[in-house]
Amino acid sequence: MASTREMFREDAYLRECAAKVLAAGEEGVELDQTVFYAEGGGQPGDSGHLTLPDGSTLTIVSTVRTPDGRLLHLPETPLTGLSGLAPGTELKLTLDWERRHRHMRMHTCLHLLCSLIPAPVTGGALSRDKGRLDFDLDQGLDKEAIEAALQRLIAEDHPVGEQWITDEEMRERLDLVRTMAVAPPLGAGRVRLVEIDAVDLQPCGGTHVARTGEIGGVHLGKIENKGKHNRRVNVLFTET
Repeated sequence: MASTREMFREDAYLRECAAKVLAAGEEGVELDQTVFYAEGGGQPGDSGHLTLPDGSTLTIVSTVRTPDGRLLHLPETPLTGLSGLAPGTELKLTLDWERRHRHMRMHTCLHLLCSLIPAPVTGGALSRDKGRLDFDLDQGLDKEAIEAALQRLIAEDHPVGEQWITDEEMRERLDLVRTMAVAPPLGAGRVRLVEIDAVDLQPCGGTHVARTGEIGGVHLGKIENKGKHNRRVNVLFTET
């Protein structure tokens, strides 16, 4: 079975690319390569549009990964009866960059937040305007101190990069895993680690900014008690 080249893993700043249709139907459009990130790890799937050979466009509202590993672009309009998407058709993909970039900024911000609270993560999510992490804690948190430390790490403009380790190395370094509910993706032979220089290192498949300074202004929202051992910390961008 043909697979999709995930160009966003090679360069998270790519905004468009050419691609060929592998398959198209009611469940979505599968392409030979894409710059669209597929929903996962709390990060939403990318949106944007496909430009067909005749110049018409197809709006993509999200991108997902099927249980068998295929990457599908989900159209705003059902594909039933739509022509022009036969296998082999060449298209142009254009990412909704402003939305994706905000996801990248917030995802990196949540890694910083994770580094500041020494507790396992029980859940998390992010969107265009905000993000949150749930921590396995039975005690309160100092909101002002955490917010000040988070803003300091952003202002210090730490480089953000990646490392790759083998599945076996990952099994020997499970201390790097912060999420209790999501195991690192073993089975492909290697695992990607996202590294914020001198701050944080953990397995992650999401897209990130190149430096923490690119995150911009953020502030903490509510710190919520979601159970006896669960504290939810909300983060919001200062701009809309």
